[in-house]
Amino acid sequence: MARVYPGDRLASEDAVFLYLERKEMPLHIGSVSVFDGPIPFEACREFIESRLPLIPRYRQRIVAPPLNVGHPTWEPDPDFDISNHVHHAQLKRGTDAELRNFAGRLFTQMMDRSRPLWDMTIVDGLSGGRSVLISRVHHCLVDGVSGVGLLNVLLDPTLQPQSGHKNRYHAPPLPGPSASLVDALATSYSEMVERMLSAQAATLNIVQSLMSDQALRGLDQLLRLVPELLAPVERLPFNQACLGPRKVAWSEFSIPEVKKVREACGGTLNDVVLTVVTSAVRRYAELHGAPVKNRLLRLMVPVNLRREGEPNGLGNRVSMLPVSVPLDLRDPVKLLDAIRQRTEALKTARVADLIHLLATWVGATPAPLQALLDPLTSLLPVPPFNLVCTNVPGPQAPLYVLGREMLTYYPYVPIGNEMGLGCAIQSYNHKLYFGLTGDAAVVPDIDRLKRFLDQALQELRQAAGVGVAKAHRRPRPARAVRPAAVQEAPAMAEQAGARIEQPSVEHAQASVETEQPFVGIEQPVLGIELEAPALNGAGPEVVHEPAIPVSAAPGAN
Repeated sequence: MARVYPGDRLASEDAVFLYLERKEMPLHIGSVSVFDGPIPFEACREFIESRLPLIPRYRQRIVAPPLNVGHPTWEPDPDFDISNHVHHAQLKRGTDAELRNFAGRLFTQMMDRSRPLWDMTIVDGLSGGRSVLISRVHHCLVDGVSGVGLLNVLLDPTLQPQSGHKNRYHAPPLPGPSASLVDALATSYSEMVERMLSAQAATLNIVQSLMSDQALRGLDQLLRLVPELLAPVERLPFNQACLGPRKVAWSEFSIPEVKKVREACGGTLNDVVLTVVTSAVRRYAELHGAPVKNRLLRLMVPVNLRREGEPNGLGNRVSMLPVSVPLDLRDPVKLLDAIRQRTEALKTARVADLIHLLATWVGATPAPLQALLDPLTSLLPVPPFNLVCTNVPGPQAPLYVLGREMLTYYPYVPIGNEMGLGCAIQSYNHKLYFGLTGDAAVVPDIDRLKRFLDQALQELRQAAGVGVAKAHRRPRPARAVRPAAVQEAPAMAEQAGARIEQPSVEHAQASVETEQPFVGIEQPVLGIELEAPALNGAGPEVVHEPAIPVSAAPGAN
């Protein structure tokens, strides 16, 4: 009888994404990465498979205990096959619009829970000889920060591919139903007691920290924001039930240019980003005839809870800040200052810690009760937020697959519960990449939001009196080294119950100021089984060809 090792049972903050998920709201995160040349399908699949020993979770599936007496566990997939997780597709026209259409339909599909919850699709035929990797991974497995760690494990820091760890995989025997039930009953009770003790300790720590002078000043500032925070969310044009397929739109900004605005106006990079997003939303609301005078935009901003130096293990370690912003502030500099004041007050008063404390107490309730109550949040009369806006710091040196450089990295964030629009931002190689997600029926003109983002940054830059920053020009080193996240690969693997050897590469990440206290949902790496019939509606633009030989792949070398 196989043993379920400690740590293999999902934590409450991870299991919640399984309990909340439904057909209309698939809860995987992901990315669309464009590379500077063709990537042979078979070679790439072997390359990804060689990295799996570094990420044992990618060979494990979720298994619910009998009678749902505890949270699901991660158990080895006895039928694991890499061809179920790495697929191939061919664009016909090769346009960016065709790629966005395909990516949106791919992100619409739910994952097959009978298999490990990740996948990657290699897309050929993009104009200019470029290739694309579309990655998905379920939110119960990673958040934005741990997703970046997986990205750095799966990709190379050099033109020369690093040697992998390919080995023959033998799944251990699985426990029987009776053993699973006994284990779930025992661990469910012990974990509930442990979570209660943890919640009590966290409560005492929060109370003590709130007694500090700095926290008291923050509470004073926070009290002035209470009317905004308690006001019910007012629906905007995109706050409708999500029933259609997903649509995506992308944009990118130069980090040096955003920094110039921040240096001129104050605040953080995140404050500048939130200002640009708010201005774009105002334009979109006015385009659709929605009044903005005396209205607030409530943003859900995920916050990374990992302490400095803490390994970026798998799972979710995030809280959130509810940032309410006046939607009728048209002066971009005044809007930036208003956002800065609000985010500073929320951070000083430790609102993210308080919200996480509440989630910790909820997580101390029995697992069956959580599984029953979590889905009821979809029955709320109004959405808790207008939209999610997440910003994740990523690697600032280029990454490669089989010698092909990753040129762009557009993140994907899931939507649902009458939040028909979401925004994810990922920094990579001295740029900020914006990934907009919308419901096709709710936000059919999502491309307009992309243009509004670009206009908002231009307007803010002009109002701040700063010129366009020179584009970052990086020398291509003769020998690069693997980014820091790879150094955490052993921690990820050990967390999943495996021992691995660290690849022989040094640590040296390019120096760039990330200064991003808000990080969270929505960053990617991998997630589902694809079948051609599942792409109904994609039309003749895309031919999905899972597991075809590279010699037969159109455009392959």
